[in-house]
Amino acid sequence: MINFEEALSTLGEVMESRGFHCEVVAIGGGALSLLGLISRSTKDIDIVALILDGRFVSAQTLPSELTRARDDVATTLGLPGDWLNSGPTQLLDFGLPEGFEKRMITKRYHGLTVHLAGRLDQIFFKFYAAIDRGPRSKHVDDLRRLKPTADELLDATQWARGHDPSPEFQEMSRQALAYFGVEEDDVPR
Repeated sequence: MINFEEALSTLGEVMESRGFHCEVVAIGGGALSLLGLISRSTKDIDIVALILDGRFVSAQTLPSELTRARDDVATTLGLPGDWLNSGPTQLLDFGLPEGFEKRMITKRYHGLTVHLAGRLDQIFFKFYAAIDRGPRSKHVDDLRRLKPTADELLDATQWARGHDPSPEFQEMSRQALAYFGVEEDDVPR
């Protein structure tokens, strides 16, 4: 299991020594691990956005200074090359859950500031991923560990449906709710 505190601290030190500072927004299993909300093994930290001048911007292309430092830390600590990646940044295009920014938890590591999605937002993202990946996915396991209420899952459903209003996705979201014992009749239409 990767020690993300050590990896991020080392990354922040390297960045600071090179005169570079960066703010990132993290979601997913790595962020949940950093928050102490799950303890399963995960291989990466997913960056959904960068913060530049106080605004969320796409992390599709991470700053070259950040990627060079990340790669150097990967080599030094024996981590996978993509241990810090921007895989989920497309979610920023869809729109983050309302109030996301107010719920972030911030950790500072020298030249690196990491804003972690709060528990409710993690529920939204994990539910969205669970709809696509099915009942045997790590996302469903993570959701179970987060112990969402029926209301939280219904709110997550509404948010997810805003990203894909197709009838197929509607049905898949009802099936995903069923994994957690939430009745289809409970789903707002």
